[in-house]
Parts: sequence; structure tokens; C-alpha cells
Amino acid sequence: MNVTVCRTEHFNAAHRLHNPAWSDERNAQVFGKCNNPHYHGHNYVLTVRLTGSIDPATGYVYDLKRLSDLIKREILDTFDHRNLNLDTEEFRDLNPTAENIAVVIWNRLRAHVEPQLALSVTLYETDRNFVEYHG
Repeated sequence: MNVTVCRTEHFNAAHRLHNPAWSDERNAQVFGKCNNPHYHGHNYVLTVRLTGSIDPATGYVYDLKRLSDLIKREILDTFDHRNLNLDTEEFRDLNPTAENIAVVIWNRLRAHVEPQLALSVTLYETDRNFVEYHG
């Protein structure tokens, strides 16, 4: 019997979608307002899901306080109130699209979660635009 536990957090970050191999015109055509050279920001909503068996000793799939602390340390402390392009190593050479951000978040968390637990992240960039990554 598998159960999924979830934790939702918020963080705010600025970014610019830009491919340095392209002309300014092509970047503007593909990325539109998201290519603003002065950057723009989002109020991201992140949901992390862990799926696995319930531990009979604790009754937990995963301690949600432990998950909260992990997300704070690995994600919020790194990305919250940052310019993703300028302030983070992960996006110096990686376009910080919602898709890429979700994969980076998944990878940062995966390294700290027991391998028998399935991990998935959902990242809302706006109320209507979100991505999911399951590894």
C-alpha cells in the first residue's frame, strides 16, 4: 500500500528567458515579455510529493517537518528572493524556464530523499501555468 504525502511552499524569484546563441530579435520572438533584459519576477508555488509505504513504527511515509526543513534548506534558501540568472549556479548556463527550474528542484531534493520513495514536483509559475516533473 503506497501513500503520497505533499508539502507546498512559496518562493519569489526573478529571471530572464534568453538564449545567448540567438539574436535579440529571435529571443524576443520566442520568449516575448519573458526576455525582458531587466528581468521579471514570479511568485512560484512549489508542491513536493513523496510516495511510498507507511512505516509501521511511525505511521509516516515521510516526516512532513523533515520535508519542510529539506525544502527550506535546498530550495527556498537557494532560490527565494534571487535573480535566478545572476544569483544561482544552476542557471548561469541553463535557461530558467519553469521546466528547467522543476528539474533542478527535483535533482536537489532527490539527493536527500531515500531511494525507495518516489519524488515528484509541481511548480506553478502563475495560477494557470505550471509544470510537473517525476524524474
